[in-house]
Amino acid sequence: MKQIPLCLAILLVAFCSPSSAQVERRDKGLFVEPKNEFYDSIKKEIGAFKSKPEPATKKFRMDFTGLDLPKTVEEFTSYWRTPPISQGMTGTCWSFSTTSYFESEIYRLTKREIKLSELYTVYWEYVEKARRFVRERGNSEFGEGSEANAVTRIWKTYGIVPADAYSGMQAGQKFHDHTALFQEMKDYLTAVKNSNAWNEEVVVTTIKAILNHHLGEPPTSVTVGGTRMTPQEYLKSVVRLKLDDYVSFLSLAEKPYYKQVEYEVPDNWWHSSEYHNLPLNEFMAILKHAIRSGFTLALGGDTSEPGYEGHAGVAMVPSFDIPSAYIDENARQMRFSNSTTQDDHGIHLVGFKETPAGDWYLIKDSGAGSRNNSHPGYYFYHEDYVKLKILDFMVHKDAALDILKKFK
Repeated sequence: MKQIPLCLAILLVAFCSPSSAQVERRDKGLFVEPKNEFYDSIKKEIGAFKSKPEPATKKFRMDFTGLDLPKTVEEFTSYWRTPPISQGMTGTCWSFSTTSYFESEIYRLTKREIKLSELYTVYWEYVEKARRFVRERGNSEFGEGSEANAVTRIWKTYGIVPADAYSGMQAGQKFHDHTALFQEMKDYLTAVKNSNAWNEEVVVTTIKAILNHHLGEPPTSVTVGGTRMTPQEYLKSVVRLKLDDYVSFLSLAEKPYYKQVEYEVPDNWWHSSEYHNLPLNEFMAILKHAIRSGFTLALGGDTSEPGYEGHAGVAMVPSFDIPSAYIDENARQMRFSNSTTQDDHGIHLVGFKETPAGDWYLIKDSGAGSRNNSHPGYYFYHEDYVKLKILDFMVHKDAALDILKKFK
């Protein structure tokens, strides 16, 4: 057998034997968060160069240091209510406060604990606002706010559902946020007005589509105890409140007393004239009598004063504003007339505390400001603040039977 030269054998082995450089490579991929730290630093520097520093701003507030103020919710004589919840970034305090009020009324009258949906009422309120906006050719308020008696009006038409049947939030959403919702509806209605596109059916259908996208479509039926019912049937069979038994009171000197009058504020967008106008002493007498007699009340008023402060969790009238003895119908009317008292916020009065310096009232509040103190979800209002700055309230007629006899 012929021998292969040694040098040729070495070359053949080297050529035919696999090496690490010649093994077929199989690369893999993976998901990574894209990063460009240097580019990010460029953006940060450019942003800092372009931005104008905002000067720190301060608001004039009352100094509560050293004052003898209520400290805990437990100090108050109070009545059953559902726990405080947040209205989030919305202007729907009117629905949260009045819904809370009616939940307390259900318990007062029947001892049943029921949690109702705030956003179901809000949904249909927006629909009715849009409907009127068309009928009034744009000459009707379309805002986030409303009044306590809007709730009874909506319920009479659309009924109501329990809270677990309609939250108005998306899966995983922790807080309500109507910023984009309201802007989208507002922009749409502005376009309707600018183009004179006054087709009520089209407008209402579009507003519902916007609401459905942001809040979800409200249920047309609910099941309670194995029984399926409409929201109207739920109102009649489960809630069982006589909505006509609830009355609203005002105290404004600009209107005749002992007459039912229109409350002329933007949030009364449908121009309700069902408000019973009273002299201030009788307005306060009903409120004091009601809360001492086991009734709670839905209140509406102003929250812009230096004696109103969320971190302290109290609302009171500073002596440098007006001494207590001078709070009367004229002081109240002057502030309403010059717009330093406005219809800002809806709240739920659920308790009271008597002190030598006057009553304090326990206020359940869905606004964010009430969450910054040692009693989150509540404010403590001094009676002077109520007397000067609370414009209206709703209460069951049984708390005001004698006064109501004065109205013809």
